[in-house]
Amino acid sequence: MPRKLIASLLGLIAFIAYVVAVVTMADNVTDANVIVQAAFFLAAGVLWTIPARWLMLWSVGQR
Repeated sequence: MPRKLIASLLGLIAFIAYVVAVVTMADNVTDANVIVQAAFFLAAGVLWTIPARWLMLWSVGQR
């Protein structure tokens, strides 16, 4: 199976799992301070890029 197909399927599955986890955890910060909420959503919005970058580089063979 080619790397791009594996990376696409793995990326899609992982991203869906990440979104489900973030939405579930977001329920815990809805009553928190605005700064806590902002920090959570900023982190949640940026952290997914780290494994996504690795996966993209791996899929084209530039690890």
